[in-house]
Amino acid sequence: MTENIRVFRQNSIRIDSPAGRIYVDPFQMADAPKDAAFILITHDHYDHFSPEDIEKVAGKDTVLVVPEKMKKKAETVSGLVGHTETVNPDEQHNIGGLEIETVRSYNILKPFHPKSAGWVGYILTIEGKRIYIAGDTDATKEAKAVKCDIALIPIGGFYTMDAKIAAELVNEMRPQVAIPVHYGHLVGKPSDGEVFAGLVKEPVKAEIKIQF
Repeated sequence: MTENIRVFRQNSIRIDSPAGRIYVDPFQMADAPKDAAFILITHDHYDHFSPEDIEKVAGKDTVLVVPEKMKKKAETVSGLVGHTETVNPDEQHNIGGLEIETVRSYNILKPFHPKSAGWVGYILTIEGKRIYIAGDTDATKEAKAVKCDIALIPIGGFYTMDAKIAAELVNEMRPQVAIPVHYGHLVGKPSDGEVFAGLVKEPVKAEIKIQF
């Protein structure tokens, strides 16, 4: 079910789909394949919106998708992509054949990702499977309400949930597969993935895919 998903550092994710190759928050990419059909950005922090890495994966026909409040900042990379689409939380879009829903992404008590910022996670429907990329978020009511088959959830702590809270979230959400992201590099330890997996309860299956 997850053979088409790769996880790199932080929230850097690549998904292959019939609509083309999708990158989410590309960051510190080792190669420069310039093969993105879509680049989805969750928010404007440097480890999620990285012009250097957008340049590595973007081509002349790439569609860049960003939160509406990032519209001006996205203009700094407009020359690297075909065109840019903006989204707000709680929307549904079909962009170039890719079905996208947006979910508000924010901290509940921490100051790093305020709800007012309008940052997003994405639900992508690919070959009948709903894939949720949560972005930098806590265990919010919006996240708990997501219905999906695959959930990519941050577990590094400090800026987001830690492994324990993230596991509690996916145990409540009950996707088929939960994949931990955003740990073992700038935040969290590589071993946090194993902690998370050990706390995830059936019928949810935890898969560790991150590449350090």
